[in-house]
Amino acid sequence: MDRLDAFLGRVEALLARLEPLLPPARPEPDWNATAYRWRRAGLAGWLEAVHEPHSFPLSALTHIDRQIGAVVRNTRQFVERRPANNVLLTGARGTGKSSLVKALLTEFAGLGLRVIEVDKSQLTDLHDIIELIATRPERFIIFCDDLSFEEGDDAYKALKTALDGGLARRADNVLVYATSNRRHLMPERMSDNLAHQRSDDGEIHPGETVEEKVSLSDRFGLWLTFYPFDQDAYLAACASWLVHYGLALDDEARRAALQWSLTRGSRSGRVAWQFASDWAGRGIDERKAD
Repeated sequence: MDRLDAFLGRVEALLARLEPLLPPARPEPDWNATAYRWRRAGLAGWLEAVHEPHSFPLSALTHIDRQIGAVVRNTRQFVERRPANNVLLTGARGTGKSSLVKALLTEFAGLGLRVIEVDKSQLTDLHDIIELIATRPERFIIFCDDLSFEEGDDAYKALKTALDGGLARRADNVLVYATSNRRHLMPERMSDNLAHQRSDDGEIHPGETVEEKVSLSDRFGLWLTFYPFDQDAYLAACASWLVHYGLALDDEARRAALQWSLTRGSRSGRVAWQFASDWAGRGIDERKAD
């Protein structure tokens, strides 16, 4: 009996250690929401509804009119069930890449658009996510923010498969919109150039390493680049965000906005938003004392 009790005790201890790893029943998503996050605990993953997503009108974004026009056109094609492309937004930080994707909900949620935010560390779950939503009537954008990879990253391979569909047909109601500071999503090193080959007639052929790095970004049909703001663009962004708070970019606010950008060492839409939040939060006397 003592041996049996000891054995049962070990089994119970083992089960206690395994229990957190066992997948719980997957909760049914709230399909009335317009935005979701993919969550994971142990072996289980599920869609968590975001009932108050951070979205705003496209008119709040300034000096990226060309990029807005291209993304809006592509998204309208998508929600109207016409052919559309996966989108890669790259370029300078704080220039509106992520904000543009978030603002699409304000424009298109009423037409059935839904956005699912997926962290880079969870891209290996893309197959499960797509399988979960493939038969839904809504149109889903899988949003991958601030994306970058290292060589051998499993998430890199999972995203390539999701973009092209692999052996299975790509879901008609799913697109991937990604933002990155890297054009090709992976680090580019001087050593990569050593693999280039030159033929007898002088033609240069990229090496396999370079081809591999380009192969992922090539799977996005629409590439858009965002550039650093000059002073005029920065001040226009400040004015736009101040209007959000019911304020104007008067001479006092203009001087403070320029000083703010100097202390940050940057001019961008993000810095403009941060300035407007600070300026709107001050009292009148605090603004004059600056």
